[in-house]
Parts: sequence; structure tokens; C-alpha cells
Amino acid sequence: MPIIKYTDKELDLLARLMRAEAVGEGNLGMLMVGNVIVNRALASCLTFKNIKSIYDAVYQSPGGFAGVKSDLFFSSATANEKKLAKRILDGENYFPATDALWFYAPSGDSPCVAKWYNQKLSGRYKSHCFYVPNKGVCPELY
Repeated sequence: MPIIKYTDKELDLLARLMRAEAVGEGNLGMLMVGNVIVNRALASCLTFKNIKSIYDAVYQSPGGFAGVKSDLFFSSATANEKKLAKRILDGENYFPATDALWFYAPSGDSPCVAKWYNQKLSGRYKSHCFYVPNKGVCPELY
């Protein structure tokens, strides 16, 4: 059973954005990016108060995802990518993205900073650093 309502179009959008943001990280990296996207739609806090759907999360502006401008975002999602997106929509979570609302990839082999936009580092997977809000700020996530 899905943790958030979604349409077939939103499943496709999620799959395409997961690919655009993390195809080089493999399936697990794409799943973690999917966690962040869905978390933004679930959270009703900080800059995500008006994000109520996958569509809203994908196209959030300002503060959205750079992947929506990538050529990888504009090509059709594969069956595997849609399957990965559905797993996230059905509630699978992967640490360190479990409660994360943000991620970024530092250049080269640079380490993750302990705080990014005043948010705490939850961990790193390959080239992505994941950040979570402070406990109590976004109760929908914890």
C-alpha cells in the first residue's frame, strides 16, 4: 500500500528524476534519492509546507532538484526505474536517506560537510551526502 497517493504520471516523474539525479549511483543510490523526493511530499515543515504531491516535490521552485534540467530527466523511464520508484512509493527507506530532505554531491573526493544549510548530515552513499532536519521539526518523517 502506498505511503502517499500518486498518479501514473507521478510514478513516471519520480522514476525519471531518480535516474537524472543518481543513475551513476546504481539502484540503491536512485532509491535513496527517491526517499528524499517522497519525504519532501510527506513533510509539512520548513520550505516543504506547500509540497503536497510527488509532482509538487519534483517541480519545487525555488529549492528544487537540478535533475529536472538534465537530458536524463526528459527521456522515458525504463521498467526497472519505474519498479524502483514504486518501491519508494510503497514505503521502502534506505539509510542515510531515511528521513532526509536534502542531498548534494560534493565535487571530486571532497568530504561531506557536517551541516548543509544548517541541516545535519545523516550520512553519505557514494557521491551523495544526505541531510535531515532536526528532531521535532518535521514530525511526519520521524
